[in-house]
Amino acid sequence: MGTATAGRNGRAGAAGTPTGWRNWAGNVSATPARVVTPASVGELQEAVRGAAGDGLRVKAVGTGHSFTAAAVTDGVLIRPQALRGITAVDRTAGTVTVAAGTVLKDLNAALAREGLSLTNMGDIMEQTVAGAISTGTHGTGRDSASIAAQIRALELVTADGRLLSCSEKENPEVFAAARIGIGALGIVTSVTFAVEPLFFLTAREEPMGFDRVTAEFDEHVAENEHFEFYWFPHTGNCNTKRNNRSQGPAAPPGAVSAWVEDELLSNGLFQAVNTLGRAVPAAIPSIARVASRALSARTYTDIPYKVFTSPRRVRFVEMEYALPREHAVGALRELKAMVDRSDLRISFPVEVRTAPADDITLSTASGRETAYIAVHMYKGTPYQAYFTAAERIFTAHEGRPHWGKVHTRDAEYFAGVYPRFGEFTALRDRMDPDRLFGNDYLRRVLGA
Repeated sequence: MGTATAGRNGRAGAAGTPTGWRNWAGNVSATPARVVTPASVGELQEAVRGAAGDGLRVKAVGTGHSFTAAAVTDGVLIRPQALRGITAVDRTAGTVTVAAGTVLKDLNAALAREGLSLTNMGDIMEQTVAGAISTGTHGTGRDSASIAAQIRALELVTADGRLLSCSEKENPEVFAAARIGIGALGIVTSVTFAVEPLFFLTAREEPMGFDRVTAEFDEHVAENEHFEFYWFPHTGNCNTKRNNRSQGPAAPPGAVSAWVEDELLSNGLFQAVNTLGRAVPAAIPSIARVASRALSARTYTDIPYKVFTSPRRVRFVEMEYALPREHAVGALRELKAMVDRSDLRISFPVEVRTAPADDITLSTASGRETAYIAVHMYKGTPYQAYFTAAERIFTAHEGRPHWGKVHTRDAEYFAGVYPRFGEFTALRDRMDPDRLFGNDYLRRVLGA
């Protein structure tokens, strides 16, 4: 759900062979002039130089979990799947270097085998490393921030085909921006993450009323390392999740419990419920009241990625805005009031998460304590009316949309909500003056 943001359902062809591509949600597609799957960084550099020589724009594409057209091109589409795997482990420095086409699921498993872990991550792990960082993928955390905030160095191929190394000491102005670069500054080839010894998290999932969870929101955030909750529209019901470090040992959900909660309820039954809701929208409020009571309280302990992430097989379209944390409860109450008085029928829960301020130029949490509110609609269901109404609320609270999720904002808006927006666009002008890495989405969000 940037430099490598999409492509799960695309068909990678040989260099020079046109082929179609569509993202995971099915709302974005492209037909590039040719597709290249480089087997090395050198081949990627050659592909970039070749695209420039042929007057074609070039983009890299990952697993298709972005809902925007950030990775769309009619020129050369780079598929980085062959650039994968851990390339270096530095236990003294506490870092791991990984090739950009590595899928997070594979990275997490490889780190666990090394007795290591990222500090925080999002709730799915199907994205490539480069796609996840380039669009600002995040989880929830009181003290620990997005995946990009855990980067200590990166390498990218620039518009002139050079391989540029970036860190706080080497090309620091590029490092400040390229950790979340939306694919505008170059093609990321390698990322060095800060990691730590593998640890345990204990998760407590518990139903809670909307009025209570919003009244106690700041308290829950302060008391838990990772707090999030889901509100079910058309009801006053929420499901909360608290993740905190523990001494272990691992005590994962039992096989039957895990299947019931994660497969039957969260995927199988949820798929059926959404399919019924799409066919009979009037039934959605009644379905929501039943569905929101189906999940029960449970507590379990496991290594981080098995607690942070969960399978997501029901396809949807999503909009998510990052608000100043102090605005979150007010905006959420406005959203609930809007849904309650409208004719909208919403079958997907609304997700609320938090993040500390960070120092990345175009991070949605740049310079401010942040809360995220995400709205979803089932794939194939008209979402424009709901998202438009929600976006009106979010922008009134100085919201910043997720770079990889549906929104209608443009460069003029971003210049007002990102104090360092001009710093990013000036850097882009220096690094890619001819817009080799440009496309229509970047023209809208960054300007011409």
